[in-house]
Amino acid sequence: MRATRINHVSIAAADLEESTRFYEDVFSMERIPTPTFGSPVQWLRVGDMQLHLFQDDGPAPARHHIGITIDDFDAAYDAVKGMTSDTWGWQLVELPSRQVQLYFRDPSDNLIELNWPDADTLDRSKYPELRKIAEHFPQKADSKEAVLYLNAGE
Repeated sequence: MRATRINHVSIAAADLEESTRFYEDVFSMERIPTPTFGSPVQWLRVGDMQLHLFQDDGPAPARHHIGITIDDFDAAYDAVKGMTSDTWGWQLVELPSRQVQLYFRDPSDNLIELNWPDADTLDRSKYPELRKIAEHFPQKADSKEAVLYLNAGE
């Protein structure tokens, strides 16, 4: 037996409706039918996968996060620019592979990572905070081989 792919990710939402609207409004995720569980839950379509939100007012883990591929970096950047909440806050990182990660927190303080496939396609003048990870952490010789997208064209 082997795993073939990830089907969904579940994250906590302090206010289920607020979090659901956030993912709908910012990322155009779609509410889909959701079974009734012992506590409030909402499932959302993300391409051919799902994000499950469950109501829980406990604190979000500091470093646990979900990575979301987006189709328009400029629009995503503008949509989430003012949404920061802690020391992770707002970070824009270029990996050695030239792929980009934008970190911020959602309304329930979950860490979100937006992924973009190629920093060379961005107008760097629009993103003054974009920093190469190598400026902060020494990289190994094979670090350029570490990629977010395992299949070409993702």
